[in-house]
Amino acid sequence: MTTPLGDLTIGPREGRRVSVARSTRETSITVTLGLDGTGSTSVDTGLGFYDHLLGSMAHHGQFDLAVNADGDLQIDEHHTVEDVALVLGAAFSEALGDRAGIARFGQSSVPMDESLATATLDLGGRPYALIDLPFRGERVGGLPLQLVEHALEAFARTAGATLHLTGTGRNDHHLAEAAFKALGRALRVACELDSRRTGVASTKGTLG
Repeated sequence: MTTPLGDLTIGPREGRRVSVARSTRETSITVTLGLDGTGSTSVDTGLGFYDHLLGSMAHHGQFDLAVNADGDLQIDEHHTVEDVALVLGAAFSEALGDRAGIARFGQSSVPMDESLATATLDLGGRPYALIDLPFRGERVGGLPLQLVEHALEAFARTAGATLHLTGTGRNDHHLAEAAFKALGRALRVACELDSRRTGVASTKGTLG
């Protein structure tokens, strides 16, 4: 299944492990993703809290994830946050290949103190995102919280995922972290190979 990003450099695949790179005048990003990993992470976007969220997602999804991003943070955080999410979504799409044999659907709810987030997704190739995370402040660390929703929408677009991610909470750090942990666990379920499944999980016989 192809990604809507046309300016990617795709490295050789090893099973469900792939490296994806994208360079523009605003950012230079490389993502290496292994779907059948142990949760090993190395994430450097230049934004500490964003690194923490992505690392939490991969750890709880048990994906091996390396992200290196060099962006125009001297302007603001927008390009870096969005482009990392776009390339990460593209890496998921590439690693999944034709998506034959995967469970396709996943759901997880994760609490963190007073916060609770629920991620429900479909990796069937239909990009759509409905995000409802009622943050109270403007930032956590160097990450503008309005970019969290934007990043999740960008990820869903290039991953070919329908994503519903909602949450409640009073502490913005807790709410954001619970959301990315829930996303990681839902992705883990949806990406799992089903030994009883031949072909794609669709009555139409095709995804998209």
